[in-house]
Amino acid sequence: QVQLVESGGGSVQSGGSLRLSCEESGYSYSIKAMAWFRQGPGNEREGVAVIESDGSTHYADSVKGRFTISQDSAKNIVYLQMNSLKPEDSAMYVCAAADRPMLRSWVLQSHAYDYWGLGTQVTVSS
Repeated sequence: QVQLVESGGGSVQSGGSLRLSCEESGYSYSIKAMAWFRQGPGNEREGVAVIESDGSTHYADSVKGRFTISQDSAKNIVYLQMNSLKPEDSAMYVCAAADRPMLRSWVLQSHAYDYWGLGTQVTVSS
């Protein structure tokens, strides 16, 4: 069983930065991809960034150039560096892991992921 624990959320002003962390424990050797999703009030869950086991990364258009996903394989931690934050980035950010192969077109879709953390709240004020 894979367990995911997020940290690093908080409140920042527009233009600020935050770094989220997702610590994974369990059967890490089986993980094919790790991702960050977010869900704001009244919004659907949105895939934000993904890092695959080969190091490939993918981003939602809304965060390209501002967010960077990375991993420390030795510590089983995935990071999401968020820069130039905007009020519309405010949401609950949730870490997810997939232990099944997926189509490239699925990487930002929640149905492709098997394990989920509880999330960390990010609030960006204008």
